[in-house]
Amino acid sequence: MGIIVAITGATGAVYGVRLLQFLKKMDIETHLVVSQWAIETLRTETNYTLADLEKLATQVYDNNALGAAISSGSFKTAGMVIAPCSMKTLAAISCGLSTNLIQRAADVALKEGRKLILVPRETPLSAIHLENMLRLARLGVVMMPPMPAFYNKPAGLDDIIDHHVGRILDRLDIEHNLIRRWQ
Repeated sequence: MGIIVAITGATGAVYGVRLLQFLKKMDIETHLVVSQWAIETLRTETNYTLADLEKLATQVYDNNALGAAISSGSFKTAGMVIAPCSMKTLAAISCGLSTNLIQRAADVALKEGRKLILVPRETPLSAIHLENMLRLARLGVVMMPPMPAFYNKPAGLDDIIDHHVGRILDRLDIEHNLIRRWQ
């Protein structure tokens, strides 16, 4: 069973890119959905294009294709990761809105009891953001804001990104060697 990877317009598009790169390297099936604002953020923050992302995925879906395979609970997956996850997307999921495929696929993950991991990117967090995150966490959604660890003595940004992606892979029960384990 594959992993759904969604990328929204929040800053930190590189987390989604790096996750896709490692899943491809591990030959894990991926189903990619990218929001319109994610394309803009990708252009602003990285040297990657949408075409680059699409080459990393097994299957790519248009965010407006609400009838896509991943919008149905009968389409089995091992889970979904939204990295990064905008507060707009997080709020929509929290309220049960499904106005696009990313939101619908997240709703399906929730209703089917599958793993749903959000990498929310915003600071500072308002009470509304925190309440939405708490509501989802109580439903079993894993909140993984990208907060760097320093016990591993990162040499640069790549080490920080890889560490967080490694922690996401841990939550998906995918073996990897991206992080140095605490001894």
